Amino acid sequence: MKRNSLIAGLGVLSALMAMAPVAEAGNRRDEQDAARRAMLDGQVMPFSLIKRRVDAAVGNATYLGSEFNPSSNRYRLKYVKDGKVVWVDADGRTGDITGWAR
Repeated sequence: MKRNSLIAGLGVLSALMAMAPVAEAGNRRDEQDAARRAMLDGQVMPFSLIKRRVDAAVGNATYLGSEFNPSSNRYRLKYVKDGKVVWVDADGRTGDITGWAR
């Protein structure tokens, strides 16, 4: 009896773990859709312009990716510089850098 419960529990756990990347991918797609809608509605600048501004500010760093927060219309861009991860927050409306974190 315990063995059957253990096997069933492992099966459920495996199924949940397999679904996690799909849910994360869906969230990323939703984030991209929100950023595009905000840009098309004139609420934020095109991301390429914002990234260009931030790239110039961080200098010699490797870009890793970004996140968009639709409730604040802000971007968080992630870089590696001198072996350390650096996050740079930018206002999507103006492209101005609003904060740095290491």
